[in-house]
Amino acid sequence: MNHREQLLERVRAGFRAAYGEEPQAIFAAPGRVNLIGEHTDYNDGLVLPCAIDRETMIAIGPGIGDMIESVALDLGNERDSFSLREPIAATQVEWANHVRGVSRFLLEGGHQIAPARVAIAGNVPIGAGLSSSASLGVVSDLALTALAGAAAAPETLAKIAQRAENEMVGTQCGIMDQMASACSQSGHALMLDCRDLSFRHIAMPRDLALVIIDSGVRHSLGDSPYNERRAQCEAAARHYGAASLRDVSPEQLVAERGNLPDLEFRRARHVVSEIARVSQFASALEAADAAQISGLMADSFRSYRDDFEASVPPVDRLFCLISEVLGQDGGVRLTGGGFGGSLVALAPLDAVEAIRKVSAPAQVGIFKPSAGAARIA
Repeated sequence: MNHREQLLERVRAGFRAAYGEEPQAIFAAPGRVNLIGEHTDYNDGLVLPCAIDRETMIAIGPGIGDMIESVALDLGNERDSFSLREPIAATQVEWANHVRGVSRFLLEGGHQIAPARVAIAGNVPIGAGLSSSASLGVVSDLALTALAGAAAAPETLAKIAQRAENEMVGTQCGIMDQMASACSQSGHALMLDCRDLSFRHIAMPRDLALVIIDSGVRHSLGDSPYNERRAQCEAAARHYGAASLRDVSPEQLVAERGNLPDLEFRRARHVVSEIARVSQFASALEAADAAQISGLMADSFRSYRDDFEASVPPVDRLFCLISEVLGQDGGVRLTGGGFGGSLVALAPLDAVEAIRKVSAPAQVGIFKPSAGAARIA
């Protein structure tokens, strides 16, 4: 069985064991890897993620009374339940707050949801920078609305999942992860403008494999300096009199620096330069220009490491080792919220084994660019 078939069987069996009956339906939402455009989403910038063939699944059936009951199969069958007739509050359990959050904000937005029994399982590595949390939020949205016979646009599901993560989980993430999980197309990356949520699909190069290297350094974005970085970016935007750093040009960044402290200036320099790199990278991807892809991914990594200070020594070492393997035939960079997690590489297939050797004991895998959230059974 492939990854999806194994997960499908596990979530179906888990629902049966938890509730003594078969689920009514099963839904899936993928994780994502960000090819370029790090910490630009909450600055109203451009991003270029790609959904991957690792996902979170929910098996769902009608609930009892006014209750939503959930079981997390990957976390020792931990359970949570809450009433739809009472105010939905956050708990101390992060995974449960995604389900509670999307339920609360769906209701507040006028969407129909019904009492439900839910079983959750996934194969997106947690804390690896591959958006396990966003995939949980998006699939919760989709499953709860579908059970009630309602439908919401993928962009709406993404916004609600983001709000749940911001307000119930406590991570001040942008919209990129949720949009990638909800809106991606198989075989393509998603070029997304986070200001107006316009997007287009860009075909991935056929001769470059999508490789993810899990450093093994785990993070939790709510506990990491992620929220601190966002506050620093917002302070820099205020200095320039801009609504966000999206509105600051590279020339303005230098010319109007004034008394902006070095820390905030470097944070802003990363974001402003990274937004420009996303547009350049989209063109390189469409042209399958491996040398340009290599240079842009390296520039992005160095900016992320030096100006944004979001890397860690084990990741720095992996970047150097993999860069030596690839040369100008492919690119590699840290992906996700930073402070650990995974690197992403676009590499010739015949270079993957060499990447695996120099990266040991880190886990190295080839992933497929995948489609967004959907009902699968």
